[in-house]
Parts: sequence; C-alpha cells; structure tokens
Amino acid sequence: MTATLIWIVVALVAIGMYLSWTAGRLDRLHARMDAARAALDAQLLRRASVTQELATSKVLDPAASILLYEAAHAARQAEEDHREVAESELSAALRAVFAETAQVEAVREVPGGEEAARELAQAVRRVPMARRFHNDSVRAARALRRHRKVRWFRLAGHAPFPLAFEMDDEPPAALADRPVS
Repeated sequence: MTATLIWIVVALVAIGMYLSWTAGRLDRLHARMDAARAALDAQLLRRASVTQELATSKVLDPAASILLYEAAHAARQAEEDHREVAESELSAALRAVFAETAQVEAVREVPGGEEAARELAQAVRRVPMARRFHNDSVRAARALRRHRKVRWFRLAGHAPFPLAFEMDDEPPAALADRPVS
C-alpha cells in the first residue's frame, strides 16, 4: 500500500512538473511574441516616419508627395483593427512612387537625398523581416496552445489567442535592389 502511494505521489509530482514546464514555455513564447510585435510596430512606425519626411522634403513631385504623405499619415494614425490595411496601402503607395529606378536616382541627386533614400531603403527592408519574426512567434505560440494538455489545464490563462499580422510588405523594386551601406 505504501509503495503504491509513493508511486502515485511521484507520478503526480512528475505530471505537475511537466505541466509547469509547459506553462513556462508558453509564457516565454508569449513574451517573445510581444517583443516581436513591439519590434514590428517600431519598424512600421520608422517606415511611415521616413516616408512622411521624404514626402514633405519637396524632393518628389507634388502628386507623389501627396500620395506618400497621405498613405504614411493613414498608417501612423490607423487604429489596431485597420492597421494591416493601412500599412498595406503604404506599401502599395511606395511601390507606385518608387517603381522606377529613375525616381530613386532623382531623390539621391538632391542635397540630403542620398541619406533619405538609404533610410527609406533600410526601412522598407526591415518591415518584412520584423513581420516574419512576429508571425513565426505567433505560429509557435498557436501550435503549443492547440495541444490538449494546454487547453484542458488552461495553461494559457486568460491570454488572448495570438493573431498574425498580415499585410502587403513587398518593397518597391527600385529600393529593394539598392545596396545598403
């Protein structure tokens, strides 16, 4: 009787330790996902800010400036529910304005244009990477949260189910081909 009781206690302790380890892993995944989302938000804000600076610098023609400024402003001011659409529209506006290499070269020729073109090229390249890191973190957290043990023992607590950030983040061809110094 005593040996059976000891084995039951050992099994319960082992199960408890395994569930505790799983809950800790899930917590670390949620923390990684939050950090990746903060990095994505920072990169999106940086891209919109650089775009607004370029649009107001009088380097571009008026139509391109207005298009970029409005798209960047909408992306910066968008509420969370509409953020993906606004950021996708900014990507489309950037592709429309910088579809040709000649437009990038025109920006580079004006005083301070080389720096502006380099900053914009870096910003549009970092957004897809940040989004990929965020979505990979979301995918890992979702995979763990789908396990029965996590659902049955409510190891995720009251944390909301993680959502990926889906947007059009393809950079303009003229900026994507530029080497970053």
